[in-house]
Amino acid sequence: MRVALEEHFVMDEPEHIDRWRSLIPSVPSSITDKILKPLIDVGEARLEAMAAAGIDKAVLSDTAIVQNVLDPTPALRLARESNDYLATVVQRQPKHYAGFAAVPLVDPVAGADEFERAVTQLGFKGALINGQTNGHYLDEDRFSVFWERVEALGKPVYLHASDPVVPPVTYEGCPQLTGAVWSWTAETAAHALRLIFNGTLTKYPKIKLILGHMGETLPFLLWRIDRRTKAFATGPASTPSEIIKKNIVITTSGVFADPPLLCALAELGEDRILYSVDHPFESMQEAAEWFDKAPIHAETREKISWRNATQLMGL
Repeated sequence: MRVALEEHFVMDEPEHIDRWRSLIPSVPSSITDKILKPLIDVGEARLEAMAAAGIDKAVLSDTAIVQNVLDPTPALRLARESNDYLATVVQRQPKHYAGFAAVPLVDPVAGADEFERAVTQLGFKGALINGQTNGHYLDEDRFSVFWERVEALGKPVYLHASDPVVPPVTYEGCPQLTGAVWSWTAETAAHALRLIFNGTLTKYPKIKLILGHMGETLPFLLWRIDRRTKAFATGPASTPSEIIKKNIVITTSGVFADPPLLCALAELGEDRILYSVDHPFESMQEAAEWFDKAPIHAETREKISWRNATQLMGL
């Protein structure tokens, strides 16, 4: 068996497609056109590709970022449209699909309510949040109502990559560093660290946060983060690595290589890593071929493949 957690879609509706295209204006249309077809497909073609790659269930999430819709009324409407659509997709294929909710956090109360609706009424397994909302990060007090609801419902939140609201000067003159190559990783790792250092994961100790892309580099830096935190006495009561190992799990999305997997296993252990692809931005088949040959024990492979996801989300 195999469960994949970071598998994206966009509603096949002009407003939703245009919103997705607006997020990647620098990407040529020749590339976005090629990605769009598998992105909107939630039918036979996707199911056939999943079967060929040994994926029994995909947890789908909307990649058209509602965090970037800054008017609360359309943000809630678009999120509800997406969540209702995804619910019908899951209902048609409950054996093969599950859902992560789109959450419009420009209005934290409305976002918390929509998260609760998606979980309790639509049967979703958590939420996927695409980074900051108009420059506001999830450790801020305004989002307490959301985290209270998350903890009460016991469902995980997938913190997905996104751009900072203001691009750092560091990237000027080197656009290659923006997006998935580097800036999304740096932004998402920093966002997760804010939740640690500003106390969100201590205040809400039952939260389970998911980070993709083999943990957005954090598993490889735990020793140094702990060391420098202790040296400058700037951190929480627990060490950052203790909080990460308690509250955060990671996925293999978009990282199909043995060294980062083995490092993550050494730092976090086999119970805190879950299989993912990042479809359609990465290849299901390539992910499967790598993972099936990865130098890990059969029991570890089984845990990463599906047992950890089943336990985390109650699949």
